[in-house]
Amino acid sequence: MIGGIVMKDLLGLRDMSRGEIEEILDEGFRQYESLINRDFSNELNEKTLVTLFYEPSTRTRASFELAAKNLGARVISIETSTSSVRKGESLIDTIRTLESMGVDYIAMRHPMTGAPHLAARFSTVSMINAGDGINEHPTQALLDMLTMLKEKGRIEGLNICIVGDILHSRVARSNIFGLTKMGANVRVSGPPTMIPSGIESMGVEVCDRVEEALEDADVVMALRIQMERQSGGFIPSLSEYTRFYGITRERVGMARPDAIIMHPGPMNRGVEIEYGVASSQASVIEEQVTMGVALRMAILKLIGREIDAYPYKKRLCCR
Repeated sequence: MIGGIVMKDLLGLRDMSRGEIEEILDEGFRQYESLINRDFSNELNEKTLVTLFYEPSTRTRASFELAAKNLGARVISIETSTSSVRKGESLIDTIRTLESMGVDYIAMRHPMTGAPHLAARFSTVSMINAGDGINEHPTQALLDMLTMLKEKGRIEGLNICIVGDILHSRVARSNIFGLTKMGANVRVSGPPTMIPSGIESMGVEVCDRVEEALEDADVVMALRIQMERQSGGFIPSLSEYTRFYGITRERVGMARPDAIIMHPGPMNRGVEIEYGVASSQASVIEEQVTMGVALRMAILKLIGREIDAYPYKKRLCCR
């Protein structure tokens, strides 16, 4: 139950209210305490999570699986490269097959924008968007906000600088949706061909020079250059990118003295972010990974309550 409203799925932050985000973050802190104290409940011992990833993942997939196991749930991991997907099975048929087996949650990553939304329409299983195309990655943004709250004690009024391939970053989009709703001041910077047209309408400030974006920043978030998603236009070489947009020690000096350094991973050290910066005391990159497990524990606890009113045996019946 989130904000008194039953939430079956977690598909994105675009349509989520500030109150709903705050409730998830509050539960995330509770689960963080459970995680660091190794004090786990067994409240999801009758539930089953499936991780269905059509794209590679380390942090997101592993943290979903750990989160579910920490709460006592069963976990099934589907390798799409060796599943019936390779035989031409459609997304909807895959989802309905898993639903017929009686699973409760599906955490799905898909290269097609909107795939989790489509799957949610055709299933009573709780769908969790683990990244869809270049659209959203809501749990990553929520864990990023949870990390900021832990380190800064607030989000409202913070100056957040996001640098890199904004155009192709689902992480950036979800963070922008969430951070602006929470009252943060968000600036973005990156190569002109990697900045979406009209992004200012999302409530962010676009800075041509990364130095301008970094000035007085409380949080500096570097993003990976997604070479696999580039589809034309000028693409800077890695050395050019580092020269003009890399998060170096000198550039970090333009941010506030207590600024924190973030990266959603995977990180290309020495390209998007200088080696020493990524390993400095200001870096909370590893803390983000820990928060990822806690946040996903919170999500599994909060969503899918609608399933309780739709018994397991009924879900095994064919339509």
